Amino acid sequence: MIARSNRQSAHDRIREFWKVDKDEKTWRRWLHDGVVSNTAFAPKNVTASSSQQPAASSQQPAASGQQPSGGLEINFRNDPSVLDGRFANNGWLQELPKPVTRLTWDNAVLTSPATAARLRAAESPAFTGGEHGQIITEVVELTVQGRKVRGPMFVVIGHPDDCLTVHLGYGRSRGGKLASGAGFNANAIRTSAAMDFASGVEVARTGDQFPLACTQYHHLMEGRSMVRAVTRDEYVKDPKSIREGDETPPRTITLYPDYPYNGYKWGMAIDVNACIGCNACVVGCQAENNIPVVGKDQVLRGREMHWLRVDTYYRGPLENPETYFQPVPCMQCENAPCEVVCPVGATTHSHEGLNDMVYNRCVGTRYCSDNCPYKVRRFNFLLYQDWDTPSLKLARNPDVSVRSRGVMEKCTYCVQRINAAKIDTEKAGRTIADGEIKTACQQACPADAIAFGNLNDPRSRVAQLQAETRNYALVGELNTRPRTTYLAALRNVNTELGE
Repeated sequence: MIARSNRQSAHDRIREFWKVDKDEKTWRRWLHDGVVSNTAFAPKNVTASSSQQPAASSQQPAASGQQPSGGLEINFRNDPSVLDGRFANNGWLQELPKPVTRLTWDNAVLTSPATAARLRAAESPAFTGGEHGQIITEVVELTVQGRKVRGPMFVVIGHPDDCLTVHLGYGRSRGGKLASGAGFNANAIRTSAAMDFASGVEVARTGDQFPLACTQYHHLMEGRSMVRAVTRDEYVKDPKSIREGDETPPRTITLYPDYPYNGYKWGMAIDVNACIGCNACVVGCQAENNIPVVGKDQVLRGREMHWLRVDTYYRGPLENPETYFQPVPCMQCENAPCEVVCPVGATTHSHEGLNDMVYNRCVGTRYCSDNCPYKVRRFNFLLYQDWDTPSLKLARNPDVSVRSRGVMEKCTYCVQRINAAKIDTEKAGRTIADGEIKTACQQACPADAIAFGNLNDPRSRVAQLQAETRNYALVGELNTRPRTTYLAALRNVNTELGE
C-alpha cells in the first residue's frame, strides 16, 4: 500500500492519477464533462455459451397441464415490505398491502394466468375466493436441484409466462412473534450459485389449500369509471376526451345546503399519472394517525383499518396489460352521503369543508359506511389497540386520539396538522401559505403525486391542478362533489415499438 499525505485533496489525487501536469484547459474540460474522452473500452462481440441452459420463456409452450421441457425459471426478490426479513417483526409493514398483488402477512409463488392454467394449480384471482374476497389458492411444491419448499400460488396479471417469482424474508421459525410462521422460506431453494434466478424448477401440486389475505377485492367499486387514461396524441387532439362519459350533474341539482367557505377550503388532487403504487402513503398515514394493526385473521375478514388504500387496475390483455394505481382516501364530499344518515351527528361538515368525525359521539351503527360509495370508512370491530405495552404508547402520535372499539374512523386530511399550522399563523398574524401544510400521505409520496392546500386560493397548487382539463371526480355522476379529485393518466405511446 502506498502511503499518501493526509493533506492531499481528492482533486489533487484525481489529477495525479490522470497525469495532468501542464494542460489546464484539458483538465478543466474533463471536470466539466465528467468523462475523459477516448478512454472507452472497445466493444466486444459476445455469444451465449452452449453450456448455458435456454431460458424457460424461450422454449416451446407446454401442453395443457404440463410444465415446459426443462422446467420453469424462478426469480428471487426481496419482499417489497419486509425486505430480506429484517423488518418481519414490524406489524405496519407486515400488514401493508404489497404493490400490484395487494397481499398482506404472506408471500406467495407468483406466476402468470397462462402458466397457472397449464399447471392447473390456481385459477385467476378475480374468480377465486372465499368470504370477503379472500384468495383461496392451492399450495404447490417447488423443487430446485433437489431442494424443496411449499408455498401458495398466486396469479398476477402481466407476469411473464413460464416463470415464477418468490419473495424472500418470510418463513422464519424464530426471530419474533410476528415473523414466526408467516409465509414460506424461499431461501430453502436458493443457492449461492443462483442468488437471483434459477432454471429447471419443477412444480408439483399438493392438493392443499391456503387462504391469502389480499385487500384488492375488499372495497370494490365495480362497474364505474375509476381510472381515466388516454394517450398523449388523443389528449393533444381533443383534451376533452379525458372527460368522455362524464355525467356529473350540475351543481344546482342537490338537496344539500350550499356551504359558505369564508376562510379556508381544503382540498386534494392526486395525479394517477405519477402514482407508482408503492404504498408509502398508506404506511405514512398509519404512522401519523395511530391506525392499529389488526392481524391476518381480521384482514381475511375485510377488516383492515388503513384510512387510505391504493387500488390496482388493468386494461388490455392478461399477458401484457396497462397497469394503473389509484390512491383512495376519504373524498371529503360537499354532498357527503355519510353525514345525512348518522343518527347521532358523529360525522359533520366543518366550516372549512372537512367531513369531521366526532369519535365520542359514534355509536357504531355503520350507516355512514353503508352509504359511502367510495368505501373509505373503517370500523373497530374489536379492541385492536394495545393499551398496556409501554413502548407502544411512545410510538403513538400524541396529537391524534387513540380510538377504542366500536368507533368509525377515516381520513381527516390530517386535521391535527391543519390546526397546528392555524395556531402558528394566527400568532404571527398571517394566513397559511400554500405548501405550509403537508398531509402525511403527501409527505411520504416519493413521486409527488399528491397535492393538498386551500381551494379558495386560486394560486395554490391544488387549485391550479383541479382547474386542469385532466382533473376529474371519482364517481362524480353520484353528485357527491368530492374535494379530493384525480388527474387522469396520459400514456405516451411510442408507435415505432408497436403495440
